[in-house]
Amino acid sequence: MKHIIILGDGMADFPVERLGGKTLLQYAHKPMMDQLAREGRCGRLVTVPEGFPPGSEVANTAILGYDLNKVYEGRGPLEAASIGYEMADDDFAIRCNIITLEGGKIITHNGGNLETDNARVLIDYLNEHLAKPINEHEGCERVKFICGIQYRHLLVIKGGNKHIVCAPPHDHPNEEWRPLLVKEVRGKEQEVREYSSADKPLTPKETADLINDLILKSQELLAKHPYNIEKAKRGERQANSIWPWSGGYRPSMQTLMQQYPEIKSGTVISAVDLIQGIGKYAGLRIVKVPGATGLADTNYEGKAQAAIDALEKDDFVFVHVEASDEAGHDGDLDLKLKTIEYLDQRLIAPIYNKVKDQDVCIAVLPDHLTPVEMRIHVGQPVPFLIWHRGIEADDVQQYDEVSCVEGSYGLLKLHEFMQALMAVG
Repeated sequence: MKHIIILGDGMADFPVERLGGKTLLQYAHKPMMDQLAREGRCGRLVTVPEGFPPGSEVANTAILGYDLNKVYEGRGPLEAASIGYEMADDDFAIRCNIITLEGGKIITHNGGNLETDNARVLIDYLNEHLAKPINEHEGCERVKFICGIQYRHLLVIKGGNKHIVCAPPHDHPNEEWRPLLVKEVRGKEQEVREYSSADKPLTPKETADLINDLILKSQELLAKHPYNIEKAKRGERQANSIWPWSGGYRPSMQTLMQQYPEIKSGTVISAVDLIQGIGKYAGLRIVKVPGATGLADTNYEGKAQAAIDALEKDDFVFVHVEASDEAGHDGDLDLKLKTIEYLDQRLIAPIYNKVKDQDVCIAVLPDHLTPVEMRIHVGQPVPFLIWHRGIEADDVQQYDEVSCVEGSYGLLKLHEFMQALMAVG
């Protein structure tokens, strides 16, 4: 039996008054998901371990069966793997958004939907002015920026300390940014990585001070860049500040093949650096689909075909679609509904129609909630469905947060989902 996980990032939600008290999954027209739920088995899954932030880096890693207490190092190292940056033992890698600030507040976490070509120009500009050597005698840089995709980039600090507190910008829309600057962690036993390329490793306070200084200097620099000057003239949102968050050291992870002997080879399909990075550490082949954007305009059909092609070669495929999460962060109800319907008809349906007569097990779920009226991640249990030919169906008739409570899988936690999925064979 081959297995495919189709993940709609952040598509779960709370009841919305504008929709008559229904959730978006209850309200949306999604006949394919409902059919799979009706013919398959459903349940709910806790994707965020206690004490961890409800981010995609946590939830997706947990869904794939990893123990976050053993492997978690934040988003930065995962995105470094995807970008192709090989982390050294003394590297501290931290996700670095380019965001929009207005009136002293965080307006968007995405720099006004910054495109990669424009972002690359801004990242080069920041490196020119802010990248700095460790000391006068070393060619090694203490700080450097690495371009990723759209607004998602990487900041690498040689000798940086991970024991700091950062605020994910997507969790603080319309909040004042100054109180959210980086702070050190105090009163906790801390891991320090020794190395020889720098004078000495930074303390948590030194790391926090350095990052905050970079944030302030980036605002001065980006305000003067022609890209933002032109955006201001047109009255458009500017990409006018960096915002680093979720950093760590190089993680140590087993591959999925080492964890689950049922998996001989696998593929990950996503437009997001983070998910590609998880896939790389998990030993999965990374497939990048032309036109896949991470937004509602992504190439659903291309991802569907890539998944179909991957199932011919591999026995495990992980398809990640970011669009619902982005719409949720933007607070766009109509767009989030469309992304759920697009996922249903333009991606899940073509995959199902191709593999329905084959020995393929299909699982559908989100990683976390991104409630459209809150615009942040929420770490509550998410609904999931599992379908394959010949499965004994439970009584669930449609796929949503409420119906799946009655599913025969009940409430699973973390690695239990992957164990249940691998038991289908």
